[in-house]
Formats: sequence, C-alpha cells, structure tokens
Amino acid sequence: MKKKFLYLILFFCSLTLLTACSERTNSWQAIKERKTLVIGIDDSFVPMDFREKNGTLVGFDVDLAKAACKKLGLKAQFQPIDWDMKETELRNGTIDVIWNGYTKTKARAKKENFTRPYLTNEQILVTRKNEGISTYKEMKGKILGMQTGSSGADDFDAYPKVLKSRVKNTVQYDNYNDAFLDLKAGRINGLLIDSVYGDYYLKHTKNGQDFSKTALPYPNEEFAVGVSKKNTTLTKKLNQVLDQLEKDGTIKRLEKKWFN
Repeated sequence: MKKKFLYLILFFCSLTLLTACSERTNSWQAIKERKTLVIGIDDSFVPMDFREKNGTLVGFDVDLAKAACKKLGLKAQFQPIDWDMKETELRNGTIDVIWNGYTKTKARAKKENFTRPYLTNEQILVTRKNEGISTYKEMKGKILGMQTGSSGADDFDAYPKVLKSRVKNTVQYDNYNDAFLDLKAGRINGLLIDSVYGDYYLKHTKNGQDFSKTALPYPNEEFAVGVSKKNTTLTKKLNQVLDQLEKDGTIKRLEKKWFN
C-alpha cells in the first residue's frame, strides 16, 4: 500500500515537472534565450506559406513573420504541422505560434490568445464553370469539399442554412491542393475555400479560367497570429512589431507583392 502511494506521489511530481518545463520552454524568456521563434504552418497554403518547385518556403506570412522576427532579434523557424492539430501543437508547446492565414474566431479565442489582425479574408465557393453554378443556392444535392479544421469548415457548421442544409455530402481534405485535384476531376462539385488561396491558385494554375468563384454570406474574417494564453508577453511583443510593420509600410508592400 505504501509503495503504491509512493508511486502515485512520484507520478504526480513528474507530471508537474513536465508541465513546468513545457511552460518554461515556450515562455518569452526561453524564446529570447534560444533566439528562435517556432512557427506552425501549413506549407501548402498559397499564397501565405507554400513551397516553390525547388522546395523553398515562400509566401506572405513567411515574409511577414521573418520581418517581425528580425525586429524581435529572433530567427523564424517554420514548422509544418497537421492543420487539424494546430491548437494541440500550440497547447503542447511544440510550436510557439500559429502563423498561417489563421482566422481569429470566438471559439479559437477561448483556447489561445490572438495578436491584432493584419489581413482580412472571406470564404468563397469555387466550382467548375461547366457545372453551371452561379450561386451557392445551386449547390443543393451536390458534393462539397473543404479543408479539415479550416475556418470555412467552422462557418459551414455555424451557418447551416447557407450550405450545410443544401449539399448532399461533404469531403474533408488535409490540404487544398488535394481538394482542387478532386474538383478538377469532378469528384466534388464545389470547394469551400479562403479567398486569398482561391484567388491566387486560380490566377496561377493552368486552365484557371475554367472555374467560377461565388460569394458566400459568411462573415468576413481577420487573420492574426495565434499564441498560447500562457505567453502574454509574446503576444504583446508581436502586437508591437505588427504595429511597426504597418506604420513603415511593410505590410502594404507585402500585400502588393503577393495579392496584386
């Protein structure tokens, strides 16, 4: 009995120690000491974070995060993650921030802190022109694709009268690249997607003119950086540099580079 009690004490002490270590590892002081900010991303999300043919990571958020880290005296370390597990990765301390076209929502704000927004976005419906779909209401009885864990998927559930009550079925994808392959092949009839991704993809992909974009009555979104609630200092630091990057014109220059 005494042995069991001793084991229980040792177990809880170990658990407390591990938790404390995790918190120290991801504190602002620890980040400053290692001079590196670990940034969780989906490296297929054009034009925010994506790979060129030679494997180089580029994008709006890549450039913005590097500019912010430079002002903070840190190196930006980009860590590709399973997007559906992003909040878990942040909570477990395997990443310091989520910085990847990440939409600030009330539900997400209960789990983590957000910086000030730095970009606006909206959800759109992309379809093949030969489907003859000119409004979201014509998705009745159709198959809709979306990314797992995306803000579009959240809107789909939060506003069921828009698409959820109309479509026959949905298909969840780990990334939008796979979703577009299925859309091109006719395996899905429409794709619920961020406008920043959809606009860029259709502009740069072969036969992009064969697709239509349809507006959706979902609320407009704001992109911000997701930070652990335990690290309020990092949130404040990032807000300060984002303000600076807006004032010195960096954000505007990046918008022109990637969206115009």
